[in-house]
Amino acid sequence: MNETSLILAGGCFWCLDSAFMQLQGIRDVVVGYIGGSQVNANYEAVCSGATGHAEAAEVFFDSSIISAELVLDAFFTMHDPRQLNRQGADVGTQYRSAMFYRNASEHLLFEAALERASEVWGAGVVTTLESADEGIEAGRFFAAEEYHQDFWIKNPNQGYCVAVVGPKVAKVRQKFAHLLK
Repeated sequence: MNETSLILAGGCFWCLDSAFMQLQGIRDVVVGYIGGSQVNANYEAVCSGATGHAEAAEVFFDSSIISAELVLDAFFTMHDPRQLNRQGADVGTQYRSAMFYRNASEHLLFEAALERASEVWGAGVVTTLESADEGIEAGRFFAAEEYHQDFWIKNPNQGYCVAVVGPKVAKVRQKFAHLLK
């Protein structure tokens, strides 16, 4: 097994978690917070918009089953990278579209993904490349509270899950049908 991970932000982390978990080779998704200025970030503080953190997902995958490029193409399918600091009704920098790189090779990988996304979405892509090594605790990804992990699986009939998460999962399932678990 060739397990690796990428840290991605694209709106509400419940959507990223549930959509990524549909794909073969995705071993786990841990939702959390990154890119801000507060030690020990938590949901309430991040939702206030005052910490600078993004809701994000660390996506763990087996690169012998699914390539990093396909993981990133799925990322650009499950959210609209043209929306600045928002996804639909979720508004604020905590919902920004961002890719957090940990080294030069990830930075190059993310740049190439941005180019591919621009071919699909046009010139309006606002996804940022941010160093995971900046912020008050450099490189610190704070895992979200347990009730946020696997939220869609635990709460499939919750209103937000039905109205927002479900359609994003369906979009990924349709576009990547050949990669479904």
